[in-house]
Amino acid sequence: MLRITEIFHSIQGESTHAGRPCLFVRLTGCPLRCTWCDTDYAFYGGREMSEDTIVSELNQYHCNLVEVTGGEPLHQPMVFPFITTLCQKGFEVLIETSGAIDTAPVDHRAQIILDVKCPGSEMVDRMYWPNLHRLRKQDQAKFVIGTRRDYEWAVDIIHRYKLTQRCPILFSPVFGELPYQELAEWILKDGLPVRFQMQLHKYIWEPHTRGV
Repeated sequence: MLRITEIFHSIQGESTHAGRPCLFVRLTGCPLRCTWCDTDYAFYGGREMSEDTIVSELNQYHCNLVEVTGGEPLHQPMVFPFITTLCQKGFEVLIETSGAIDTAPVDHRAQIILDVKCPGSEMVDRMYWPNLHRLRKQDQAKFVIGTRRDYEWAVDIIHRYKLTQRCPILFSPVFGELPYQELAEWILKDGLPVRFQMQLHKYIWEPHTRGV
């Protein structure tokens, strides 16, 4: 059984898959408390659901792309066999994870979107750094940037872990805090081989809308 906050069909708003129709399975619970978190409603509550029930609900939609997210989805141990089930059933599976929990047990067919916590999140000390060494070409490393300090720290991490040789890198400004133009200009000035991203769903719908 898994504790689920919500399951919904929407447009993928982030990552290299932005713009694609996507099914989201949002698990309940997270051991982190990032300062800029926009899904704190998923910290508590939710409902217990079996794998079969979740898959049955997903099958109601004509969509093959599924993102398992949270909260922190890897915080629930039963998520690992669930990810394998999704892969076995032919879904294209994305895992949105904070990077605080070991990703080694994740089925190799799933794509990991690893959120590397910058200083502004106040959760840097919760990072499980060996996860960065496991990133593959199919995975992605995401940095949520709120300040110039976050940006410079992220650049240092990219160089230190040779991330540009491992996978695509995403730089996402904290919504409503860091001006998009400012971050874009920093990237251009430094010639960084990263992908600037905005949270597309917050422009399609009102920013605080749930289930999108």
